[in-house]
Amino acid sequence: MRLSDLKARLLTPYTRRLFKVFILLMTSGLSFIILWLPIASRPLIYTLSPGDVAPQDIEAPYSLSYVSEVLTEQARQEAEQKTLPVYLPSDASITRRQIEKLRITFQYINAIRQDPYASLEQKIEDLQKAKDLNLTQEEINIILTLDQSNWELIQSEALRVLEQVMRDTIREDQLQEAIKRTPSLISFSLSPEEAQLVLKLIRPFITPNSLYSPEQTELARKSAREAVQPITKQYVAGETIVRRGQIITPLTYEALQQYKLIRSNNRNRELISLVSLILVLTCLTGLFFYRKTIPISGSLRFSFIIALFFLVFLFSARALVPNRAVVPYLFPIPAFGLTIASLFGIELGVILSISLGILTAFGTTNSLDLTVYYLLSSITGIFVLGKAQRLSHFIWAGISIGATGSAIIFAYRLISPYTDLIGIATLVGGAFFNGIASASLTVLFQYIFSQTLGLTTALQLLDLSRPDHPLLRLIMQNAPGSYQHSLQVAVLAEQAAEKIGADAMLVRVGGMYHDAGKALNPSFFIENQTGTALDTHDDIPPEESARIIIQHVLDGVELAKKYRIPSRIQDFIREHHGTMLTRYQYARALEKANGDSTKVDQEKFRYPGPPPASRETALLMLADGTQARVRAELPETEEEIRAVVKKVIDYCLKEGQLDNTRLTLRDLTLIADSFVQTLKNTYHPRIRYPEIQQPTHKEEQPPTDLSKEKI
Repeated sequence: MRLSDLKARLLTPYTRRLFKVFILLMTSGLSFIILWLPIASRPLIYTLSPGDVAPQDIEAPYSLSYVSEVLTEQARQEAEQKTLPVYLPSDASITRRQIEKLRITFQYINAIRQDPYASLEQKIEDLQKAKDLNLTQEEINIILTLDQSNWELIQSEALRVLEQVMRDTIREDQLQEAIKRTPSLISFSLSPEEAQLVLKLIRPFITPNSLYSPEQTELARKSAREAVQPITKQYVAGETIVRRGQIITPLTYEALQQYKLIRSNNRNRELISLVSLILVLTCLTGLFFYRKTIPISGSLRFSFIIALFFLVFLFSARALVPNRAVVPYLFPIPAFGLTIASLFGIELGVILSISLGILTAFGTTNSLDLTVYYLLSSITGIFVLGKAQRLSHFIWAGISIGATGSAIIFAYRLISPYTDLIGIATLVGGAFFNGIASASLTVLFQYIFSQTLGLTTALQLLDLSRPDHPLLRLIMQNAPGSYQHSLQVAVLAEQAAEKIGADAMLVRVGGMYHDAGKALNPSFFIENQTGTALDTHDDIPPEESARIIIQHVLDGVELAKKYRIPSRIQDFIREHHGTMLTRYQYARALEKANGDSTKVDQEKFRYPGPPPASRETALLMLADGTQARVRAELPETEEEIRAVVKKVIDYCLKEGQLDNTRLTLRDLTLIADSFVQTLKNTYHPRIRYPEIQQPTHKEEQPPTDLSKEKI
C-alpha cells in the first residue's frame, strides 16, 4: 500500500475533526501554561513578612497611587493621642463637702484643746491620730498653745481660703497648681507661723472638683479619628520601595502587597479566574470553527501552524507586556490578526485577535483599557487591510491601528489623574509605532508563510500577474496562441469567481499559468498552429498523441517548480483537466479499433489529475472547457452559447470532476450565467466593413454613410 493511500485512509473527515479538536485543546492548554507560570513563579514575588530583612533592592515596576491603610491608621492614632481628656464642669457639692470636712476637723481639734482631763501628751497623741491631718510635733504644739482668739482667727481664715481655692475649676492635672496658688490667698495680717499653719490645715482638703469623663473623652477621640482623611501613597516607576538589608516595615509591606509582589499561599482565586477565561475563549473559538466553514478548516498543517503562531505571539507578549508602562502600547499585537486575516480570511483573523488580545492583557494593572486597545486596534486594522491587494492597504492599516489606539488612549488616560500630557503624548507615539510595526511585520510574515506553506498572498498574485514574469514571457514567446487562450480563460473564470464569492484574483492568476506546459511543445496544440500548417497529430498514433497532450500538465508543474511558482498556482496546472479523457485522441483510437473499446487502454488517454479540490480550480476547469468548445463550435446566439456552457458543466458533473469542490447548484447556475454574459460580449457578431474604391480623377468623392455601421 502506498503512503498516500495509507494517509488517505487514516485522515478521514472524522479523524480530521478529532485532530482539529486536539489542536484546539492543546493550544488552550499551552495558553493556560503561558499565563499561569508567571503568576505561580514570577521572579519579582517574595515571601516576606513585616520585620523580615529585605533580600535585595525592590523597585516599583510601574507608577502607582493607592490609599495607604498604614499611614491612615498612624494619622488616626496621632489624632487620638492629641485629643485632650474631657472633664465635667466643676461640681459645687465637692467644694461644700470639703469645707464641711474641714469644719468637722476643726471641731475635733477644738474638742481636744478644750478637754480638761487629758494631759498634754494625751492631746498630742490624739491630734497625731487625725486621719485628714499630717501635722508635725511643732505644729501640734502651736495649735495646743494658741490662745482662743488667735485659734478662732486661724479657723476662720482656713475656711475662707479653702472656699476661695475651691471656687476655681480644679482638675487632676491642675491640683498641684491650685495648692501652689493657695499661699497668696492667705491674709497678710497673720504671722508667718500662723500662715504656714493655715496652709498646712487646708492642704489635705484641696481636691479636684472637675472630674474626668471617660465617655466624653472616648467620643472626642472617635471624632478625631473620623476627621482624619485617607492618606494616599504614591510610587513612581523605578522608585526603590525597600533596599537590601532594611527591615520590612508595615508601610513597605503594604506597598509590596499593592504591587502584588508578595507571594500568596492561596492561589485558588487566580487559578479559577484563569481557567474560566481559557474555557470561554476555547468554547468561542470551537463554536466558530463548528458553525463557520472556512478554507483553513480542511488543512491540519495550516491549523497547527496557526496554533503555533498564536502561542509564539502570546508567549512574547506575556514576557514583555506585564509590569511595564509604555511597552504594552508598543507591542505589535495587531500584526497577528493582520497576518491571519490576509492569509486565511478576515473572520478567522478577527476571532483569533479577540482571544489573543484578551489573554495578553489578562492580569495586568490596566487590563481593561489594554484589552480594549488591543481588540479595537486589531479589528480596525483587519477591516482596513481587507484582502491586502495593494501595498497602500498595509500603510492605511498601520495608520488606522495608530489612530484607533490613540483614540483609546485619549478615552482612558485623559480622565486619569495620574497621567500628564507628556505621558499621553508618549503613549500616542507608541500607538502609531505599533501600527507601523504591525503592518511591516505583516508583510514579513506573509512572505515567510507563503514560502514555507505554499500559500499565496495578494501581493504575490499581483507580482505573478505581471507580463514581465519570466514564466509568462516564456509562454508568450514559445506559445503565443496558448498565452492568448490562457488570458481569455483567466478573464472568463475571474468574472464567474466574483459572482460566487470565490477568490477572483487567485483564479485569474491561476488561469494565466494553467497551460504553462504547452510552452515546451507548442506546435502540438492547435491554438499555436497556423492556418496553413499541418496538424502534427495526424502522423502519430493516438496513444502517442494523447501522451504528448497529457504531458503538458506534467511539464507545466515542472516549469512552475523551476520558476518557483507557489503550490496554490500549481494546483491550477494539475487540476484544470482533472482525470478526464483526451476525447479527440480516444475517439481516434476507438475508430482504429473499429469501435471495440476492449482493444483500447482507456488509462493511456486519461489525465493524471487530481480532480479539482477547490472552487477556484473547478472554475478554471469549466472556463477552460467552455472557452475551447466555444472556439471550436463558434456559437452565434445567446441560446447557442448557453447550450455550449451547459454541455461543459454537465460533462464535468457526469465525470465526477466537481465532487470535491463544494460547488452548489446555485453556484453552477451563477457560473453558467457569468460565462454566457462574458462570452456574449466577447463573441458578439460583427459586420464586414465595405471596401472603399479610390477615385481615378480629382472629383470630390461623396462621403460614406457610416450611420449603419456596428462595432
